[in-house]
Amino acid sequence: MSEDIRKLFDERLGRYQAAIAFEPVDRIPIAAGTNNFAETYAVANNQEVIYDPQKWLEGEIAFCRAFPEADVLRNNRFWAPLYDAVGLKIYKFPGRDLAPHVPTQFVERENMKADEYDVLISNPAEFMLERFLPRVFGEFDKGHTRTHFAFLKAGLAQGMMSEIMRNRSIQLQNQCGMPQPMTGAFLAPFDALGDALRGLEGILKDTFRQPDKVIQACDLLAPIMARFAIGIADPLRRYPIFVPTHKATFLSPKQFDRFYWPSLKKTLMIVINAGYKIRIYLEGDWSRHWHHFLELPKGTLVCDIDDPADNIFKAKEEIGHHQCIAGGIPSTLFILGSPQEMDDRVKILCEKAGKGGGYIISGGCYIPSNTRPENYRAMLDAVMKYGWYDRNITPKPLAPLPVKGETPVLGEKGVLTPWTVKKAELGDIPGEEDLIRKPWETIEALAFNWLWNWAL
Repeated sequence: MSEDIRKLFDERLGRYQAAIAFEPVDRIPIAAGTNNFAETYAVANNQEVIYDPQKWLEGEIAFCRAFPEADVLRNNRFWAPLYDAVGLKIYKFPGRDLAPHVPTQFVERENMKADEYDVLISNPAEFMLERFLPRVFGEFDKGHTRTHFAFLKAGLAQGMMSEIMRNRSIQLQNQCGMPQPMTGAFLAPFDALGDALRGLEGILKDTFRQPDKVIQACDLLAPIMARFAIGIADPLRRYPIFVPTHKATFLSPKQFDRFYWPSLKKTLMIVINAGYKIRIYLEGDWSRHWHHFLELPKGTLVCDIDDPADNIFKAKEEIGHHQCIAGGIPSTLFILGSPQEMDDRVKILCEKAGKGGGYIISGGCYIPSNTRPENYRAMLDAVMKYGWYDRNITPKPLAPLPVKGETPVLGEKGVLTPWTVKKAELGDIPGEEDLIRKPWETIEALAFNWLWNWAL
């Protein structure tokens, strides 16, 4: 990395981090959590993005050079061959199931039965291997040989995807001086149940028919989600960890307080105590629920405010003094508006949402793939006109949060084969037991995390 690129990277990262932490900064960061427009700006179609890592990377580099004012970049998170290896039924992909230009789609279905809570709660690994994966891996329908081979391919493909993502991050950093808005991810425990396991209809029925089981499962999933997130996050703790939210806006405040928030708060605090910040997509209208974020340490969240009801100004007033907020530009403005309308909107956002810091300009959780380039350019130009606090400040990366607590130990519910079982199988150990035990437990934990990758 050249000295100029290093300086650019540090300024962008420092600007982003300062806004999150309510530290003095030169200007409002331009830092969309997800920029789907970057996927399509310089690549032929969505199929190329998810199947050809080189085309994807080349497209992102072209985007960074065309729009150098942006401070972070994240678009696609899929490498479709990984999912093809097991025949995953949870997603439909462009070029495979859909037309090449269509975005990836999530397929919600019941992959956990209503009477299976006890199985999940008593032995999560066994549930995933014997109930969930056979329902979502299409290769399991092809006989034992294909099933065993699919596991082998999935492990190899996961390693390939990790290398693709690592290379992408390094290339964007070294060639373009471009940081990431977040690394690592997890789901709110209620969403982990309600997305790929029970589905929306199933989980909502369960809150009435077996509420205690839902709460037990959410409590179980809180440390599982936290450990998963930390296991794939940036080890340097430069970037927040990502959590989208999907089912909260289907719940009344009373339901939210009972079923959603306690386990989500527990998960958030585990991640925060591990020294990370969190970027949380508040999908839909969260205004009935977001006051709970005042219960968390100041400056530990980036709250992406979605389009509904133009809530960015309400969010600024109610939580924007305590947690960083992001958003404010409706998707319709990117797609259907004019450059002058964009300029007008950005001016108001800089004056009101940006007042006092703790604000990141973005769309409502993302930049749409069908954004008009002239409107995106108008957004950047407007921030350069209206978004400055103090031009004398040169942003620099901040020190990461201190680590305040150990990541919870899941015990025998966080593995399939505990060491006690393996030790009994081995019999007398003539050498040093810890030299055998520690790698066994590490690999067991990694394999357990891998199981939950398919539910996200």
